[in-house]
Amino acid sequence: MYKDTKIYQVLFSILGSETVTTWGCVRHCGACCHLDPIQRPELADYLSEPELELYLTMVGEGGWCVNFNHGTRECGIYEQRPDFCRVKPDSFQRMYGVDPSDFDEFAIDCCHQQIKAVYGVDSREIRRYHQEVENSPH
Repeated sequence: MYKDTKIYQVLFSILGSETVTTWGCVRHCGACCHLDPIQRPELADYLSEPELELYLTMVGEGGWCVNFNHGTRECGIYEQRPDFCRVKPDSFQRMYGVDPSDFDEFAIDCCHQQIKAVYGVDSREIRRYHQEVENSPH
């Protein structure tokens, strides 16, 4: 399904097989906390009306979530964060129609795209993410 993406091709060349890599969050990254709705015009396609209203109240200066601590690069409401902020199979199935068997591949690609968009293609964050994916369980 996502085998034509650049991250998948990079992983395939590194891992040398089509073994599915397990998605994992890279602590202190925060790329997913950049909520700028201008860069996410399709929000209404996958968020309910109440979720969209909540999402928009969370957008702060520069498009960053108001709950994101820039110093620690951590979420201030992590345990109470909304479902749309959670990267898990059931959330992705509901919002994006992603089959749970495709979750890891889809989440890896989403993170890769978001990290590149927020921090750049040659950023320290994207290198850390590639390293995390390469070292994840297969």
